[in-house]
Formats: sequence, structure tokens, C-alpha cells
Amino acid sequence: MPTIFRKIFACKDRVIPCRFHKGVYEAHYRGNGMDVFACAKDFGEMKRKFIEKFNEIESQREAAAGAETESRAECKQEDLVLFSDYVDEWLEIKKKTTKPSTYKEYERLCRHNLSVFEGKTISQMTRQAIQRYLFGIVDEGKHRTAEKLAQLMTSIFDLACDDLGISSPMKRITLPYYEVKKGSCLIVEEESRLVKFCIENKDAAASSALLVLLYFGLRKSELASIAVADGKLTCVTSKTRFGRAEVRRTIPFTPVFKRVHGYVDFEKAKNTNIHTIETTFKRLFPERHVHELRYTFITRCKECGVAGEVVMVWDGHSFDRDVKTSVIDRGYTTYSDEFLQKEAEKVNYELKNAE
Repeated sequence: MPTIFRKIFACKDRVIPCRFHKGVYEAHYRGNGMDVFACAKDFGEMKRKFIEKFNEIESQREAAAGAETESRAECKQEDLVLFSDYVDEWLEIKKKTTKPSTYKEYERLCRHNLSVFEGKTISQMTRQAIQRYLFGIVDEGKHRTAEKLAQLMTSIFDLACDDLGISSPMKRITLPYYEVKKGSCLIVEEESRLVKFCIENKDAAASSALLVLLYFGLRKSELASIAVADGKLTCVTSKTRFGRAEVRRTIPFTPVFKRVHGYVDFEKAKNTNIHTIETTFKRLFPERHVHELRYTFITRCKECGVAGEVVMVWDGHSFDRDVKTSVIDRGYTTYSDEFLQKEAEKVNYELKNAE
């Protein structure tokens, strides 16, 4: 507007331009998110009305800003952080601190089971919600899965709650009592039937592997590491922690194994698919599982009088309630090959109708 028509005045440290237009004084201010307009025939009246409107709008803005600040202050961190973010962080830690096979199982459980909580914040992961979820899994007959998930989620929440300074919802989680089904060794008749099957089906995919598991007490995951030399079988113990040195153990051929030695192809046993071994064994013994072959080896050794500590050396156990010697004492004991071979000679028993 022309300078001769321009007037200005100050309002809250702001310079407000105004004009006289068609017999009316007008003031208009835009800036800082505000839009204030006032007009009047008298300049003083226009100025008063403008300042009143300006103060009202500014007060409203300050009140809104205060409410937003208060709301943000009340919004806790656990209301913002997603549970899935901590699942990912926990998995990343486990990826670097556990064996690949262990990590793979953790990842499977998280991706398959915990995806139901996708999008949930830590604060939404209440004890009630988690309890209902785990009870639902138990109701499906998957009690062992529910236990695994409860342990896994406890570990994840330990991480999250330490960071956020809150209590873990897992502290009050409970599951119904469940009697874990323990395996047992094969009775002599079952062992005879298994050996007879393997001999009569020497070329079957799983026969050699089943005989190795039966007469050396290996875990099925240890088959891939076996090596044979000088009448002894060596394997890598699969139950070692990530980052620890490999633990190799050696089991001498026993007299009972030597009687079926000719029917065993160690290379085939080493490379047989685990699922093939399990399905073949299940066809013979539907109510049993492959790990019971390990129970059978350990039991037969003890029945034949093999020293308890020697059985532990052969089976790769760190603890046996029947062996009273301390872990430290066992760590300082190195048995000679001659002594171990002598103990192996004790495992000599007959199986009727097997050979």
C-alpha cells in the first residue's frame, strides 16, 4: 500500500502493519502459524480489537502446546517400543552367541509363534494376554512348545525390562504341570528284533546308522562327525556350547558290537538322513523314539559292570547322579587306552535270534 496510508504499531514485540481503506482502519498479521485481522473506523479501537484477538489466539496456541508437551511427558517409553523390536534384538544376540542349529530353532519359534504379537508395544504385552496365549497352545496339546515359548519370552522380556526399567510380565506366568515322557532302554527282545532287522536289511538306508546309535550311544546329530580307526569310533559331542572347543570322544568296539561289525557301513551311517533313521525306527517301534537307543547303550554298559565314569566318557555326559566323583576330579583323570579297552570288553552279552 502507499506509504502515506500506512501506519504501524507494536504488539508483543511484533510490528503490525495497518492501513486506512475505504474509511476503515485495518490491521492484518500472518506469521508463526497465526492469522489475525481487525478493523474499525477509529484507529485506537482497531488497535484494541487487534491486540485482544492476538492475545486470545496466542493463549490458545500456548495451551495446546502445553497439553501436547504434557501428553508427551505422560507417554512412557514402553508405550512406544514394539515387542517385535526386542524379539529382533534378542535374536541378533543369539545369532552371535549360540550354535547355528540352536539359533535356527530360536528363530523358528519366534517367527512362527510370536508373530501373533506383531505390532504390539511392550506395554500392550500384559501378563493376561501372554497367559491366555500360552494356555491356548497348551489346549492344543503342545505343552512342550508352550514351555519353550515361556522360557524364550522370559529371556526377551529380561532384556526389554532392564532397558526400560519396568517389571517383566513373565514373573507371574504359570503353566499346568506336565509329566515329561522319559525314554527307557530297549528290552532284550526289542534289541534282538532291531538287530535282526538291520542284519536282514543290511542295504536299507537306515540299518547301519541304527546299529551305530545302538552300540555306541551317540546322539543322532553326532552321526555326521563319526570316524573309525583301530577298532575305535570317534565323534564330536554335539552338546558343547557355542565358542567352546570341540569335544571329541572315543568309544572302543565292544564284543557285542564286533558280532555285527560286518553288517555296518560307517560311511552310509554317517550320511543317512536323520528323518530316514527316525521313520525306519518308528515303523519297528511306534511307541519309542530313536534317542532310546542311547539309553540302551548306557544301560547295557552299566549292566555289564563298566565303571560309571567310563560310561560318562563314552556317552559325553557331564553329570550322572550315580557317579559321585566331582566334575573337577573327573577333569583331572585321564584313563589309559588299555584301561578303556578292558572296560569295553565287559560289554559282552548274547542276543537270541538276532544273528
